[in-house]
Amino acid sequence: MAKPLEYNATLTERIDLTDALTMFRITPDQMPAERPWFVPGQYCVLGANNAEKPELGSVRRSMSIASAPEDDAPIEFYVRFVSKPESENPLTHLLWKLKQGDRMYMRPVAAGVFTVKDTVGFDDPRLRVMVAAGTGSAPFVSMLRSELRKNPQADLSKWVLLHGASYPADLGYREELEGYVKSHGLKYWPTVSRPKDFPDWKGDTGRVEAFFDGARLLDFEQRLGLAPGEFTPKTAVIFICGLTGTITGTIVPLVDRGFVPDFKRIREALGVPPETKDSVFYEQYDTEPVINVKDPSVVEPLRERMQAALAKL
Repeated sequence: MAKPLEYNATLTERIDLTDALTMFRITPDQMPAERPWFVPGQYCVLGANNAEKPELGSVRRSMSIASAPEDDAPIEFYVRFVSKPESENPLTHLLWKLKQGDRMYMRPVAAGVFTVKDTVGFDDPRLRVMVAAGTGSAPFVSMLRSELRKNPQADLSKWVLLHGASYPADLGYREELEGYVKSHGLKYWPTVSRPKDFPDWKGDTGRVEAFFDGARLLDFEQRLGLAPGEFTPKTAVIFICGLTGTITGTIVPLVDRGFVPDFKRIREALGVPPETKDSVFYEQYDTEPVINVKDPSVVEPLRERMQAALAKL
């Protein structure tokens, strides 16, 4: 049984978007002295003790920060309730019982390298295509907010956010992001995978990774103002935050354009030369590759496709 946590933060506010999606705004008792104390794209550890079943102890999980580092507390997290948890003591089931003013645990130290700074660098001129599924939009919202906190007149035209959700109501931050489209040139295309019950939805449909499938990739290029075949690592870099299916579903079709995942075992399996720079970055806590690199029937066709694509670049 995990040792009980010493609570060091307060739930300042919660905004319930749906029954299963909530923005938690948390204020730690002591903010780090160094400011800013995190980089957009990083995460913190949240935790709680199971008061109803103390025999289950405490639970902690990493959660991406949605706030900008330039903001004062509280710190915002965008969280989905896990309806079918693998654990008998899931954190979201404890969080959903909390109300404003309740105490909880937040480790006031950020971690992670899923950042522009740690991947391509702030001066990289390419399009930054952010692929988000569900609450995977949180680190990207942090990045965009930070740009505007640093410069309220910032040009966001090289930022591209593709956000997928089951229903329109699940598209958290949609109103804010649409505002950035109008005022700062952000390219934001939300997509809904279950539109049948929402005839008023006029936007894109399908899973977010479908933007890169076949003819839709050509349409995507056109929206970006690129010529057919011009969407390559020379013009864009990809950031992905979502479930494994989203990550794999984005990586595989983009192999044909020469996009290289930032994962050593995948690079080696696909025969990517050491000098070739990574161009696909994704947030993943699991150390196993999202592609089964041990299965020749999976790897060999992808390897051939990657080699053909790199030869064209």
